[in-house]
Amino acid sequence: MTADYPESRRDESVVETLHGHQIADPYRWLEDADAAETKDWVSRQNAFTESVLTQYDERGWFQQAMTAILRRPRAGVPVQSSGWFFVGRNDGTKAQDVVYVADTLAALLDGGRVLIDPNTLSEGGTDSLGTFTVSPDGRYFAYGINESGSDWTTFRLLEVATGAEVDDVVTEAKFSEAVWLPDSSAYLYSHYPAGGRSEGTETKVLGGGQLKLHKIGTPQADDQLVLSFPDQPRIFVTPVVSEDDRYVVMHLHEGTDAATRLWLYPITTDGLGDPIKVIDEFADEIDFVRMAGDRLILRTDRDAPRGRLVSSDFDGNFTDVIPEGENALRSAYATSGGLATLYLVDAQPELRLHDIDGGNTRSVPLASGGLVDVTGGAKYDELFVGLSSPTEPTLSYVVSAASGDLRPLPSLAPAGETFAAPEITVRRVVEPGREVPYFVISRADLDLSEPRPTVMYGYGGFRVPIFTDYRPGWPAWLAAGGVLVITNLRGGGEYGTAWYEEGRLKNKQNVFDDFIAVAEHLQKTRVTTAAQLAIHGRSNGGLLIGAVMTQRPDLFAVALPGVGVMDMLRFHLFTVGAAWASDFGLPDDPEQFEDLLAYSPLHNLHDGSAYPATLVVTGDHDDRVVPLHSHKFMAALQHAQAGSAPVLTRIEVDTGHGFGKPAAMVASEWADLLAFAAHHTGLVPPEQ
Repeated sequence: MTADYPESRRDESVVETLHGHQIADPYRWLEDADAAETKDWVSRQNAFTESVLTQYDERGWFQQAMTAILRRPRAGVPVQSSGWFFVGRNDGTKAQDVVYVADTLAALLDGGRVLIDPNTLSEGGTDSLGTFTVSPDGRYFAYGINESGSDWTTFRLLEVATGAEVDDVVTEAKFSEAVWLPDSSAYLYSHYPAGGRSEGTETKVLGGGQLKLHKIGTPQADDQLVLSFPDQPRIFVTPVVSEDDRYVVMHLHEGTDAATRLWLYPITTDGLGDPIKVIDEFADEIDFVRMAGDRLILRTDRDAPRGRLVSSDFDGNFTDVIPEGENALRSAYATSGGLATLYLVDAQPELRLHDIDGGNTRSVPLASGGLVDVTGGAKYDELFVGLSSPTEPTLSYVVSAASGDLRPLPSLAPAGETFAAPEITVRRVVEPGREVPYFVISRADLDLSEPRPTVMYGYGGFRVPIFTDYRPGWPAWLAAGGVLVITNLRGGGEYGTAWYEEGRLKNKQNVFDDFIAVAEHLQKTRVTTAAQLAIHGRSNGGLLIGAVMTQRPDLFAVALPGVGVMDMLRFHLFTVGAAWASDFGLPDDPEQFEDLLAYSPLHNLHDGSAYPATLVVTGDHDDRVVPLHSHKFMAALQHAQAGSAPVLTRIEVDTGHGFGKPAAMVASEWADLLAFAAHHTGLVPPEQ
């Protein structure tokens, strides 16, 4: 152990017997984020990390680069709703994007007017706009505010035409948007009673949610309870109003599991009728797309691991509309002309248009890269598609569902500073042993005849597809002369359900083995060396980094786990952690406990081992993957480290899991991550 690390008190008395194993937990006191001792520990760790990073010459270059990148003007994907067009914009000087509105697309492209500026909501810009929806009559703009990066949401209203505030507030919402009834009198939302949260940084288990109906102009206390599962707290409900205004379609999920129960609530003049339980078991992924007369169009993986579109009666009997094909069907959308589908072709998006019966299929050519968003609706011919690349943020296109014509939109971003993103090359590679696909990305003029410092990124879980998309740090790393590798691991959503199943529960080790196999292949093919390889991932990807760095510390020079799940024996005891049982299992189950113990990063650190240079990042208000995971892992890692490489933590204050983080914080965090990676992989940025 390096004596200079801040002291982390070890309580050797905390030992539990779990399924026959003696499990020591000497840093359990760090689970109490509000305790003075924890706050003091955070302060001392941050001070120590700053004292180390300030010595790195590379830090100045990356700070300048990241500041320039985040000062680039940017804009999101337009949204058309209820007679209005909306877009988020940032001139590069704002902590949060500003929402603009206009009554035509042309007017929006000309500038539009400011509807809401989230930068006025808090000092430092730590409060962010999470979701917004528009009442069907076009009068109200219901927006959700998340404070300090928390998942907790407060809903407020504006009048779209005037921007005037409406005296109507709903609090203690989570994991939902405002879903309007067709007459614009009320909206549905997911409410979590006060007992499900605590002051300051939340660590309590999230209690069962309640789907409620809020009538505009009435107190929240009078909201109608529509649906709840008090004995099944891991049930989450996502409502959608059918495009014909006849039904509220309820998607019921158990945690993050994609298996779906599908209930229809008829919309009546008095509210909602009794449910029609079209699918009432958790068996298959089901996603409502639209109505076709008295039948439902659904996307499903039932008998189709790559996905298909079906027509269903109210008894859940399916008929193919678009059968399963060679590629993974990721999502489907209603258009005025019928249907649009989004497929993933080797982790690249492909948009197709169809009549409502699935016929007359037309492919829309999209640029390779990452999918940002697709917006549209059954009332509109236009689909707005946002794409990105590793060096360029959102580029928006408009697609005519009738003709299939695609045209790029003029830049929606305001004028401002620029950053000269480098020209890049993208090469697709498949590791030959486990056949893991990955992308190798580098500056176009970079000499690759010798191994290069490389950042390798992965996720591998929860059916999430990983693209060659934009992240603010990528253009800086590439401009500095580093190589970027983006991996497609089992457990992700790139190739359908079977690919996902091979990376969860008892198969979770496959994710780590895939990542290790790519690292070994990169070194075998001389893209990089162990001394030049940095690895990075966030959330479930942070777990990935924690697992592989403890299993193969010899394979990497640098580990950069962000907001990771590190304590696999207690993750289910905090906030929404139990919802992740779909991928991880639960430690309460003896068999699943053994699987979790085998790879839990916290429990696979060994005193006296030499670990890579490590920079763990988290946010003190993260109420999804609570910071105790990173804190306990760091304390244990600093105690175990026998090598000379530093192991540090960077704890951002007043931020959460990542969404809505102010631009300056994003720039600062990425600058430190990349400077740390460069320093310990030998990457020398230009002009140094």
